Amino acid sequence: MNQLGHTGVITALKERINSTVNQRITFRDYMEICLYRDPGGYYRKEQIKIGKQGDFYTSSSIGTIMGEMVAAFLLKQLHGEASQSSCIEVVEWGGGNGRMALHVLNELRQSNPDIYNRVTYTLIESSAFHRQLQREMLIEHVERIRFMEEAAWLSEGPAEMVYVLANELLDAFPIHRIQYKDQAFLESYVHWQEEEPNFQEIWLPLESGRILDYLNTLEVQWQDGQISEMNLEAVDWYDRLAGRIVSGCVIAIDYGDVAEELYASHRHQGTLMCYRNHEAHGNPFINQGEQDITAHVNFSLCQAAAVSSGFEPYLLQTQRQFLVEQGILEQLQNHFDPNPFSEVSKRNRSIRQLLLSDGMSELFKVFIAIKKGESA
Repeated sequence: MNQLGHTGVITALKERINSTVNQRITFRDYMEICLYRDPGGYYRKEQIKIGKQGDFYTSSSIGTIMGEMVAAFLLKQLHGEASQSSCIEVVEWGGGNGRMALHVLNELRQSNPDIYNRVTYTLIESSAFHRQLQREMLIEHVERIRFMEEAAWLSEGPAEMVYVLANELLDAFPIHRIQYKDQAFLESYVHWQEEEPNFQEIWLPLESGRILDYLNTLEVQWQDGQISEMNLEAVDWYDRLAGRIVSGCVIAIDYGDVAEELYASHRHQGTLMCYRNHEAHGNPFINQGEQDITAHVNFSLCQAAAVSSGFEPYLLQTQRQFLVEQGILEQLQNHFDPNPFSEVSKRNRSIRQLLLSDGMSELFKVFIAIKKGESA
């Protein structure tokens, strides 16, 4: 446990709260400090977060298959481009330890060296710790990669053939927490209770603005006391990307669903979850800076944001459907191997784990927003 980081986050939260007139901050601001405060925030800590030694698994930590299938998709999009001299940029947002980038680049190099040699793989990573992990992981591709801050990348201006990859990024954007109570919407705020002492959640009337405008457009039979989340960061993210991409696409892989499912009555407590040491729970007001805090991605909202920003058409499917369409079944080697530790056996287990109708294969979605360019 990094007690210093935990204490630093609590201090930062109390200072932010005490600096406000009403001694409270939105849950969105609370979540941002817990995750992104530098130093001490969960994603800023110099600590392994993904895999057996971390707090959760991602699809890129299960063998090499996910990265290979993303590369297969990119090669389909780039079909017929091999003889051209134009540059191709793949941009990965929040690439963690760099495994996804490694698998994508390995597959591009093996399957189409001409395309590989034209690729610049840009990693947008705000964590110095993760940047170092990525540098070490991608040493064999050093001539193809570069690291940039988001603002610097956006300032390069519109470009063609830009392919953005976001694997489990949007679920970690800070969200607004909303409740429907007595036929009105409330928003979650956090204040510091000195007597306890602890952070407490209070619900206040939702002010007019983007969130209320969106909620009023939904045809939902809200249940009294029902809690939900609103991810405005994702909307703004698509808008920023649209100004940078002339042609290409944005591939978002994450767990979530369409609005009808996320706001259904059986989701009475919303979808917010915390992860620590591979255990999930629903209390974000403990372990500040020491646990991941996430919420399911509203892909209906992402689709609307992408289209209004100029992307079209778009595709939303389960991770399983995406993998099958990219040819994962052809990778499955069905011959018997008595050695469970062989590379063939390990690879087959990875494929089956990604394909089985469990939480990862069906809960995870792949949303692809495309821009064809002015000449298309």
